[in-house]
Amino acid sequence: MYVTPRPEARDDPLYAVRLGLTGALAYLAVAILNPTLPPIIAALPVGLIAAQRKSFSAMKALAGPVALIVLVHAMAWLVEFLRPMPAVYIGGMWLTYFAGFLLILRTGTPVGMLVVIVAVLMSVMGMHGTATLHAMRDGFVDASLVPLVLGPLVYFLVPPATSDTHVDDTVPSSGNTTMGAAIRATVLLGLSFWLYSVMQPSDMMMAMVAAMVLVFPTRRRVWSEAIQRVRATVYGGGVALLILGVWVLSQHLPILLGLIFLSGLFFGDRMLFGPRQSMVYQYAFSVVLALVAGAISTQDAAYATFTRIVLTLGGAFTAAFATALLDSASGWRDRQPEAA
Repeated sequence: MYVTPRPEARDDPLYAVRLGLTGALAYLAVAILNPTLPPIIAALPVGLIAAQRKSFSAMKALAGPVALIVLVHAMAWLVEFLRPMPAVYIGGMWLTYFAGFLLILRTGTPVGMLVVIVAVLMSVMGMHGTATLHAMRDGFVDASLVPLVLGPLVYFLVPPATSDTHVDDTVPSSGNTTMGAAIRATVLLGLSFWLYSVMQPSDMMMAMVAAMVLVFPTRRRVWSEAIQRVRATVYGGGVALLILGVWVLSQHLPILLGLIFLSGLFFGDRMLFGPRQSMVYQYAFSVVLALVAGAISTQDAAYATFTRIVLTLGGAFTAAFATALLDSASGWRDRQPEAA
């Protein structure tokens, strides 16, 4: 599975400034749009924009949001169509998960990860009811449109130093990828029911924390990703509580935007020079954005932070353990599929 590399200071010395600016402008969009699910608008655009490296790529800036909009509408329709038939619904979701994981393992591209994440969120929302499903769909569409404006804007205001275009170096997995995808689809199906039983709809943005550990093909990478997600949740939760502590004392939008900018500046600097992998700090900033947006709108900050840490610890580690155990038992990485 392809992982976005650490940004290079020589190519993009103002990366941290752009990250903080993107977070602040995303929060400004929340204030303007007043969405039903603020955490999605706050966190999703930053994730799409922060994943870019080197010079601005108009194709990537357009392809990511458009693909997300298409996938969300397609999954919402599929979930709504299958929901009256529980057995068929479960089978349809397993097949969707399987297709996403198979695409990840055979190509290494992040497109399959997008399929898996959208499928998890929309299928779990579908179990909460049609109204909740439509709210999640509309929230993701709004959140996908925001980076179409913010991406070119922040790159215009804070351009990188290089004009080179980053090329993704994707590497497919070896072995019997069909079996590997089937294992991950089965584990994720069980995880989906757990998410439905313990998480509120407003918390679903962080369900990706638990689901994304399964996209990695090796046991070592699965465990490493689970630990990174936990660490990012703790980092992000701590910074979010600091921001909310100041917000309680002075509830003014410019102050909130300034605090978001400073937190993005801090995590962006850590992405460039920190001792951990850069994605830990990017995930942590997404946690900050989702926590603060949720706490200010409807949630209690302490409860929200506790819920997300429990989700990460319980869901991610259980899913990682089950996946690693089944991978080891099947040995699919060392086996080739039989010829037809």
